[in-house]
Amino acid sequence: VLTIVVFIAGYITARFSLITQAIDLAYFAWDHGVVGRATKGFLILSLFFFLFFIPIERIASREISLGEFLLMGSNGLMRVFWPLDFQRNSQPGVLVGWRNSELDIFVVDILNGVDSRRIAKELSSRSLYRKSLHSVERIFELCGRTELHVLGSLNEEPGPLFQPDHIYAFTDKSCRYPQIFCPPASGIDFQVILFQRPHPRRMQYLSLTPIPLALEDRMTNGSIGDGDDTVEEQRERERKAELVEKLKLHSVVRPTPTMKEKSLQMIIDQVNCSHEMRQLLKENVALIMSRRSRRSLSVSERVVESATSLWRIVLKGLMDMAKFLWPFATKLFVLIILVWRLVAETILRVLEWRLRPELAALKDISATAQQFDIRLQQFCYWPIQYVTLRRRKADWESVTTSHPDYIRFYNSLWLVANDVIIGIALGSYIIENASGVAYQIDYYLRAYTVEGMKAMISWLMERPGGLKLNDDLGNFLGDLFLWVIDYWADTMTNIRPHLPGVIYAIGFSSFAGASMPIALFSDLLSILTLHIYSFYIASARIYNWQLTIIISLFHLFRGKKRNVLRNRIDSCDYDLDQLLIGTILFTLLIFLLPTVLVFYFTFASARMAIIMLKATLETLLACLNHFPLFALMLRVKDSKRLPGGISFELLDTVTVVKGFKKSYEIPPLSYINLKSTPLPFGAMFHQYFQLGQRIRKHYVSPHVILCLMTGRFVPPIHRKNLYSMQYSMLPTKRAGMLELWIRLTEDQPGNGAVPVSGRVFR
Repeated sequence: VLTIVVFIAGYITARFSLITQAIDLAYFAWDHGVVGRATKGFLILSLFFFLFFIPIERIASREISLGEFLLMGSNGLMRVFWPLDFQRNSQPGVLVGWRNSELDIFVVDILNGVDSRRIAKELSSRSLYRKSLHSVERIFELCGRTELHVLGSLNEEPGPLFQPDHIYAFTDKSCRYPQIFCPPASGIDFQVILFQRPHPRRMQYLSLTPIPLALEDRMTNGSIGDGDDTVEEQRERERKAELVEKLKLHSVVRPTPTMKEKSLQMIIDQVNCSHEMRQLLKENVALIMSRRSRRSLSVSERVVESATSLWRIVLKGLMDMAKFLWPFATKLFVLIILVWRLVAETILRVLEWRLRPELAALKDISATAQQFDIRLQQFCYWPIQYVTLRRRKADWESVTTSHPDYIRFYNSLWLVANDVIIGIALGSYIIENASGVAYQIDYYLRAYTVEGMKAMISWLMERPGGLKLNDDLGNFLGDLFLWVIDYWADTMTNIRPHLPGVIYAIGFSSFAGASMPIALFSDLLSILTLHIYSFYIASARIYNWQLTIIISLFHLFRGKKRNVLRNRIDSCDYDLDQLLIGTILFTLLIFLLPTVLVFYFTFASARMAIIMLKATLETLLACLNHFPLFALMLRVKDSKRLPGGISFELLDTVTVVKGFKKSYEIPPLSYINLKSTPLPFGAMFHQYFQLGQRIRKHYVSPHVILCLMTGRFVPPIHRKNLYSMQYSMLPTKRAGMLELWIRLTEDQPGNGAVPVSGRVFR
């Protein structure tokens, strides 16, 4: 290749004399002044570059560095976060808190009766953090800072100039809001953000996002069901997500978040941690201020101290004995839990076992098995929840990651307790009146499912509502259904003597909760109405076949036929005898269709009534198993424990300024109230709305109405989709026996790390 290139280059040079032409071109450019003009252009462009582009680049770099230096204090705006729980008086004090930037400060506490220089020295030596129960670095990490600072002075005479690193504030009993000294000549605008400090011991906190009442893995997966409705919902969500992504391509790009906006989460964490930091500062400042020599004890005080010491010795002995026995009692209790866990795991495996992967499990067929599955899974999850909540004591109370676990744990315990209490009352009534309850159930079942069906079928065999039906077909179908009903009635007669015992067993099961007899009654209703379900299937199949044949014969008249392979209507040539036979069959089926239709409509209506009754029972089960009772109680009692976000309320500056006692010049300022927005009731019952929408889509959709009109089978809603709401408080994957043993026997962590809910099971 190199030889060929050299050959071509030599040939071109020899053939066209490129070097000679290049020299001639250079002479021509010099003679006509081309070189001079190029040199002048280069000099002009260089001068323009040095005079304009370099200064602009320097100015831009300076502005960028200035913005980074000010961090969140750009445009001369200073923000002061001020708690509203400070005592309003005229005593001087020192403002201590976090300095997020030069023009952004967060006041944690006001220390009265101390010198600011001494407090700054104590803060730098970290002597004000000595009595902390947990690592101070942990709370500093949450707040995004490394230490506290002296921010300014309270109720002291300010200097002539305003200094952002040491502000002067004033409070008075007559005014609720603080006054900040800042002359207008400083060119700084003020924002004072006021907030009520949440109490971490009461589990109050602020959050930018609503508190999740369901587990994170449930929220991520959406639902546990794998039926058609869940697949359709997943496809709909994916379709909407694609539309949103396409919409972003055609919408105005959102501006880049400012440093103030990015720091909002850090500010919320500082608000949540400010109460404990204030208590820590108060304790250490009081310890520093109370250093004095102790006097010698009197005789009476020595006697009291001796008696107290003796009592302490007795208590110490009892505590040592308890500490010695505690590990054995704990291990025994853990072994008992593991034995029960093994039994529960065995039952759960039986309930989840499938003969084939495509077939339904026992819990997908029976409401009782489903209720057993829910209760056993709750029992398997409670030890994990308890261990997670116990670990809260190893960390600051301001850490809010375990608060949703606390609500879910006690909500499930409260629901189970209420379920058992209601079940005991219901079971006592059923056991004491087992014969009467059995008689009432037998009476209504016989009246509506046997005698009522007989009367309805006999009425259809005549002329129902004046309709002229086919007598022969009506008598045939009526006699067939009546024969099945008579056989079913004989079977029920043989079962009737055992019905009080069944009712007694159902009443005894009520001691496990009111949800158990409801689930048993739902299964009993399905068994005792099995003949109506069979009538519905048979009549629907006959009606669908007849309607399909009529539609096919109608296409025959038009010279058409249905192409099953291509799913379309194609033209077709028929003989005369085929058209004649088709006409006869079409006429017969058209006249027989009303007779089949009335029977199908009757049994379909009965089937829908049974489905509605079972849906009512399923709704009762959902309320007993998943109703957010504890969350509602917290919402009414203390809404700060259920945050749904935050809101900012702009106060009237004129009204606020009227309460100031100091006559200093007031800069441009605004007072903003930062409040916690409680979780709305709609978010608490969101899953109920989702379940109702899912039921509506399944039973009131055009597809289901078309199936009812054409006689096709209407499948009941998948039990997994129906019960997905009740499983939202449970993890998608249970913890194994080994993992449970490790979690129950491991030592309490000392580093303050609290696991996030739901991650253990992933």
